[in-house]
Amino acid sequence: MRSQGQVRFIRISSRVQIAAAIALVAALLAWGGSMAAVAWSNYAGAAEREALLSREARVATSEERLEAYRADIREVRDDLARRQGFLEDMVASLPEDVKNAEDTAPNSEEAAQTVLKVGAALPEARGLAEIEARQLALVDRLTRFADARAARAAAALKTLGLDPTRVIGRTGREAMGGPLERFATEKDGSMDPRFERLGLSLARMSALERGLDGVPQVVPASLASISSGFGYRRDPFNGSGAMHSGLDFRGPTGAPILAAAKGKVSFVGRKSGYGNVVEIDHGNGMLTRYAHMSAFETKVGKTVEAGEPIGAIGSTGRSTGPHLHFEVRINGRAVNPRPFLERAPDVLEEIRRPSRLASN
Repeated sequence: MRSQGQVRFIRISSRVQIAAAIALVAALLAWGGSMAAVAWSNYAGAAEREALLSREARVATSEERLEAYRADIREVRDDLARRQGFLEDMVASLPEDVKNAEDTAPNSEEAAQTVLKVGAALPEARGLAEIEARQLALVDRLTRFADARAARAAAALKTLGLDPTRVIGRTGREAMGGPLERFATEKDGSMDPRFERLGLSLARMSALERGLDGVPQVVPASLASISSGFGYRRDPFNGSGAMHSGLDFRGPTGAPILAAAKGKVSFVGRKSGYGNVVEIDHGNGMLTRYAHMSAFETKVGKTVEAGEPIGAIGSTGRSTGPHLHFEVRINGRAVNPRPFLERAPDVLEEIRRPSRLASN
């Protein structure tokens, strides 16, 4: 190191060098493993979708359905009853705009042909064929609407700099459980691939929209009172260069602090340097941190909505005066909160506007 015309040497022992090399190799292996896991998850998901579409392409033709009606009308009726139960259970849990989605697309030509052929050959079964046609039309309408909403949500996440595939990939690893209750639409316990694709499309839509709900979208304090931005700055205590991993919002002691997004409170207490802290887990690896607080208005385990008060501005911890230190962390890494706070409200307002299902 050269300082004021003099050169000083720092000697690093072999032991320290070996330890550093081991740590570096371990970090690279961990990173490589995580990338491999993501790649495999994406590959497996793509393979599953391809297999499902392949099975869907082989669904029964109108001629085959006519033969099924001729062979055993009672069995067809039982299959339709199982399908109807599946649809009623699924539709009951859907948002109102999905249930009431308008559809200008024509009904399935194959289903229409089935109605005509069954009606001509077996007049007593025409009513069942019409029920089947209406079921398939509903499945097709809901599937396309869910796919359209999922595409909009994915585009919104990309606009905010987030990876939709990671949002979907992490959903299956969240805390969940319960008894296994398999859905079946066929007598043999299997599911018609068109109904299965509907379920997958709705699950994908739900995962992406939950990801959007967890994006910081409410300014936790006044945006006009930011006193320090994200990035490198001069430390206010010793004057040296330092990394500032969040935004500082200046404000009077006791001023309210709001949750930036919907999530579950994962920490309430003190942390070194931060003073009194609240942390909110928003899922998909995203966490927001609120520091230097003078009071808490929430507790661990509580689910909070975006904009809900969680505490008050203070000057606890390593602080020069009353303010809120706000951080956004993704998978443990601090990112600049400002783009989320500035862009998310407009992006989310657009995505939440009612939309009509395109005819194609």
